[in-house]
Amino acid sequence: MRIIENVISDRGSRYAVSGGLVADRAAADAFIRDLTTIKKFAKATHNSWAVLLETDGQPEPLKNDDGESGAGAVILRMLEREGLTNHIVVVTRWYGGVKLGGDRFRHVTAAVRTYLAERG
Repeated sequence: MRIIENVISDRGSRYAVSGGLVADRAAADAFIRDLTTIKKFAKATHNSWAVLLETDGQPEPLKNDDGESGAGAVILRMLEREGLTNHIVVVTRWYGGVKLGGDRFRHVTAAVRTYLAERG
């Protein structure tokens, strides 16, 4: 599990991004459980995630917005463009009290880009 904290801060909201290899849905669920055993991630407002699982040679898309409507789809679209399979990416947001509107999608995109760049 790779965690990159304090990726973005905007109007009180803070973002982190994490990810790692997963082989199936159970492993993806276990990854989220493990991440949320870390107290600060358990207290986060949103842990949005996506993964493309390689199933019988076909990618199976899975995503969860965790209340951040549309965030899972943004992450999934970026994974599809990268062709990155069996790798979960989670964008975590701690809500700062101010609604960000469309800026939240830019922040999710920037967080995933940071993760992909650091992953190499």
